[in-house]
Amino acid sequence: MFYLPVTLLLFLLLLLLLPFIWLMLAVDIVEIAVAKLGFSPSVAGIVLALVILGSTINIPLYRVESPTIVAENFTNLWLREFWGIPLRKIQHTIVAVNVGGGLIPVGLALYQFTQGNSLAILLVTAIVTVVSYNAARVVPGIGIQMNPLLAPLTAALSAMLIAAPHAAPVAFAGGVLGTLIGADLLHLKDIQSMSSGILSIGGAGVFDGIALCGLFALLLT
Repeated sequence: MFYLPVTLLLFLLLLLLLPFIWLMLAVDIVEIAVAKLGFSPSVAGIVLALVILGSTINIPLYRVESPTIVAENFTNLWLREFWGIPLRKIQHTIVAVNVGGGLIPVGLALYQFTQGNSLAILLVTAIVTVVSYNAARVVPGIGIQMNPLLAPLTAALSAMLIAAPHAAPVAFAGGVLGTLIGADLLHLKDIQSMSSGILSIGGAGVFDGIALCGLFALLLT
C-alpha cells in the first residue's frame, strides 16, 4: 500500500522546491571551497554562475582526421573479403575545451601557483597524474571513465602529507591539474582513434571530473 507521510499538495510543493534547494546547497558548497582558496564568499556565486554558463561553451582547439576501414553494403564487404580492397573512410574528430568544466577550474588551479607552495602543487599534481592515468579507462562511444572519488582522495591525502596545514589550495590545484593531465591529456590519442564528432575536455561542465576533483579535494582537506 502506497502511503504519503504528508499531504499530496505538500509533497508536490517539495518536488517543485527541489531545484532551488539543490542550488542553495551548491552555492554553500562552492562558498566553502572558494573561501579555502583565499577568495571572499561573495565571489562564490560569481564562480558558480560562470561555471554553469561556461559549461555550455566549447572552444575548438584542433581537428584530427583518421581513416577507418568500413563496409557500407554487402557488395563492398564482398570486394574487401575476396579481392583484398580496403575501403577507407575519413572520420573527423574536433578536439575542444569546455569553459565551465575545463578552463575555469584550470585557471583557478594555476592561480594557486602565485599564492601557495608551488613545489607542493607540482608534487601533488605528479602523484594524481600517475594515479589518474592508471585508473582511467577509455570506453568507446562514452569517453573516459574513472572512479570519481579516487583522484580527489589522492589529492587530499597527498596535500595533507606534503603541505599541511595549508593543504586545501594545494589539493585543489594538484587534483585539477593531475586529473586533466593523467585522465584526459595522456589518453587523448586513444579517444581520438575511437570517436568522431566533438571531443570536449571538461565537456560535462559543472559535473565534469576535472571540476569535481578540485571541489572534492577542497572539501576533504
